[in-house]
Amino acid sequence: MTDSPVLTQLREFAGSARFAQALSVTAIGTAFATHLIRSLIGWPGLLAMLGVLLVLCALSLVARWRAVEWYGILPLTILVFVGWCAASVLWSTTPLVSLVRVIYLVLFAVLGIYVALMRDTIQIVRAFGGVTRVLLGVSLFIEVVSGILIDTPIALIGVQGDIALLGPIQGIFGSRNLLGFIAVIGLLTFVVEWRTHILTRGRSIASIVLAAVCIVLSGSPTAWIALAVALVALAAIYGLRRVAPATRWRWQIGLLATAVAVLVTTWLFRLRIIELLDARAEFDVRLDVWREASRYLALNPLQGWGWVGAWPDARPYVWIEAATGRAQSSALSAYVDVYFQVGVIGVLLFAGLIGVALVRAWLLATGRRSVVYLWPALMLVIITVTSFAESFALLEGGWMLLVVCAVKSARDMSWRDAMATLPRG
Repeated sequence: MTDSPVLTQLREFAGSARFAQALSVTAIGTAFATHLIRSLIGWPGLLAMLGVLLVLCALSLVARWRAVEWYGILPLTILVFVGWCAASVLWSTTPLVSLVRVIYLVLFAVLGIYVALMRDTIQIVRAFGGVTRVLLGVSLFIEVVSGILIDTPIALIGVQGDIALLGPIQGIFGSRNLLGFIAVIGLLTFVVEWRTHILTRGRSIASIVLAAVCIVLSGSPTAWIALAVALVALAAIYGLRRVAPATRWRWQIGLLATAVAVLVTTWLFRLRIIELLDARAEFDVRLDVWREASRYLALNPLQGWGWVGAWPDARPYVWIEAATGRAQSSALSAYVDVYFQVGVIGVLLFAGLIGVALVRAWLLATGRRSVVYLWPALMLVIITVTSFAESFALLEGGWMLLVVCAVKSARDMSWRDAMATLPRG
């Protein structure tokens, strides 16, 4: 029995490259614009959009089933970490909230996996570049309208309208630090686009200027630190590419030792660095939150209090907010947040997820000449650094970006593939 012409056309449409491209761009845009979407149409609207996206992604996967290489689809580090978060529902103090938040975590992971499966790395760079360009442009436009044209804050989306005072600005993201995080992602993505000739030189320069302006006006110390570390990493990658492959491993070890020494030195002189960055107020806020969180960590150090993602209005999170005197949506550190929610085991699994992905991406970036391999490595450097002072890597767009980079790095450098090629005796 042959399929009807309509069914055949629908299958061809769902399995087309253009449909996968449109879905990928929409998924990335939705993940990074969740604050704006929630502000305008609320949680029901956002969840409806995500539900439709999941259905469309499922249809696309089914239509392109034979074209997808399913072997080694997921890094074990993602599976184990998400599995541990799901298991925390059993001992969570808020089991229903934890169950819903785990599903929310899995939802964005699925979208990230879809993007990583359906698009190659250069197409992913193009998708993230296009999305961040639009979101940063809209952010700057709204800030100009609010701060200059009407000179009134737009409370609905959290815009303070301080652009006439040169910031800090929040854009459509509701937070200057999140705007800075997205702008750093955009800046490095635009540089990779320029070097891979995805865009014309003029458009690339305009995009880079847009991202740089957003970083400056956001006034986010976290963004400046992440950008500085990413630029150092970029210089190190280009340096390692010039080294002979036979001796490259020695330079890699030397670089790792240098990085450890820099981290120790930074920790020893952290107060002076904070003063130079004029970030004392932000550091004090984080220190208060971490100090209060540590009091409750002692009660559940191994397994944590249960996965919740963004902090809900429930104990012990409201107790920490009461003690610090301000509302918090996170622990202001992905590592502290994971430690608090899923304990020592969880933070080790999360650090392993980022660490393994970063090592794979780093080896690919230093071992292969194509410029496009720089992108996953730089994104993972940004995530690693930012996670010390923000929890973006656990939520929505940040988590999706981590999953995309981890999956692409694993598929290009998988230990399972390496084992499969070993001779069998």
